[in-house]
Amino acid sequence: MTYLQKLTDIVNDTIAPAAQTTDRDSVFPRAAIAALGEAGLLGLVSATAVGGLGRGLAEAAGVVERIAKACPSTAMVVTMHYCGTTVLEKFGNDTTRKAIAEGRHLTTLAWSDTGSRSHFWAPVGTARRDGDDTLLDGSKTMVTSAGEADSYVWSTGPMAASGASTLWQVDSRLDGISEPKFFDGMGLRGNRSSPLTARSLRLPASAMLGTDGGGFDIMIGTVLPVFATLIASCSIGIMDASLEASCAHVSGNKLEHLGTTLADLPTIRAYIARARIQADMARTLRDDTIAALAAGREDAMLRVMQVKAAAAEAALQVTETAMRVCGGAAFRKDVGVERYFRDARAASIMAPTSDVLFDFIGKAVCGMPVFG
Repeated sequence: MTYLQKLTDIVNDTIAPAAQTTDRDSVFPRAAIAALGEAGLLGLVSATAVGGLGRGLAEAAGVVERIAKACPSTAMVVTMHYCGTTVLEKFGNDTTRKAIAEGRHLTTLAWSDTGSRSHFWAPVGTARRDGDDTLLDGSKTMVTSAGEADSYVWSTGPMAASGASTLWQVDSRLDGISEPKFFDGMGLRGNRSSPLTARSLRLPASAMLGTDGGGFDIMIGTVLPVFATLIASCSIGIMDASLEASCAHVSGNKLEHLGTTLADLPTIRAYIARARIQADMARTLRDDTIAALAAGREDAMLRVMQVKAAAAEAALQVTETAMRVCGGAAFRKDVGVERYFRDARAASIMAPTSDVLFDFIGKAVCGMPVFG
């Protein structure tokens, strides 16, 4: 059985049936993550040398998009796991890499600091030497899979070197980490995106990922392309699910006094047509972003910045259209639109936010330094 066949079974048998409960009760999708691990899908982008599937960004995007159609909360957990795995594959130890490949280890990113918010590339948390060890102090505003992941790829300011940041592999079970507030959000309610605080968190020197002060290059050069593409894939999955639900509703409900369905109204069809175009444009840009990265094209990083913003903003509009065409029925959970409407709101405000990305894109188009 291929990994895609396994994924389909997991979505149909585990993820989709639990999606409404995951959302309603803010339940972390532990059963789904366990099933994905057992199927080898947590090790999708892990190297074959450590037992992973050795797949790339295109395959990861396909997995995330498919999961997002059923449960965006679960898709977000997987997205952040793949982002963390990308770092650990390059800089982590073999024990962790093998555990991820075997589906026994869930990881995530812990980057957005309380002090610098969505400017994740400029953490204000600190790291200082204490004998042979390092002590971390700082607070993160929102960490997907907080308290559920086995490790965090944690950012601080550099210890001694120049540069904006340093990255660390942090065992989630260590003393010194606390979750001051449980996540209870409007959307993505199952991804447990809680704040985390570190106080004198003791790590061995070997926990550093890369070099002191080298975190910025890893964040932007290694992780941002993966993160932006996978977040866009979440948005695309959400748009597809919203369109399917709204089309089913307008095709299956009648204006009995006229003897017509809602889909017979030209205005309804026009709304759906525009939404379909927006979703397809986002998918086309996502696929071109993957192609640009694979080919090392000069416009690859421009595409990376564009794809997250474009897909996030399109998802806002497409899910709003789904609510509009379904009318009052859209407020009912059984119609299957309002959950996606809420979940779609997250991508545009997730760092780097759409507004930040618009500024970056404008700088790039104008020939200005993006981070200058």
